[in-house]
Amino acid sequence: MAEIIKTFREEIPSMRFIGKKYPGFGPMWGEWFANGWFDVIEQAMGGTEAILKIWENGGGYVGLERRAKEQPFEYWIGMFAPAETPVPNGFSFVDFANLALGTCWIYGSEKEVHNTKGCKEAVKAAEMKLWRDENGGVWSFENCVCPRYTTPDEKGNVIMDYCYLVK
Repeated sequence: MAEIIKTFREEIPSMRFIGKKYPGFGPMWGEWFANGWFDVIEQAMGGTEAILKIWENGGGYVGLERRAKEQPFEYWIGMFAPAETPVPNGFSFVDFANLALGTCWIYGSEKEVHNTKGCKEAVKAAEMKLWRDENGGVWSFENCVCPRYTTPDEKGNVIMDYCYLVK
């Protein structure tokens, strides 16, 4: 069973999320790898070193979510990049400025760490206030950072970062 092993605030610079928006969760991750779309974003930002220079936990492949009452759920797949990164053809973007992250490290098997239900309360318990966009949306994301997420430990477990945008 997965568990939240750490909750903390991350100060981040203004960043641009580049990716594609979907109506919900599904099998789209496979097409991202098959089509090399993460590589396209990495090339647009000048390599992952560009994001790592401004955010130490950058460079991960991201499942970005937006939730708001009485509004459609939004699910995006892509990557965070420096704020001025040009958006490649066929991709969309969302700019985030002057925010921080409430981050939970979820430890468990790769299958288990995607259960993020306890993170919202953990972030609030750590006295962080969720940021809402101009339409009342709350944004959060899975940040699959190497090697925490990609290299299992001796028990076969990984750590996935789950983040909420906070004030």
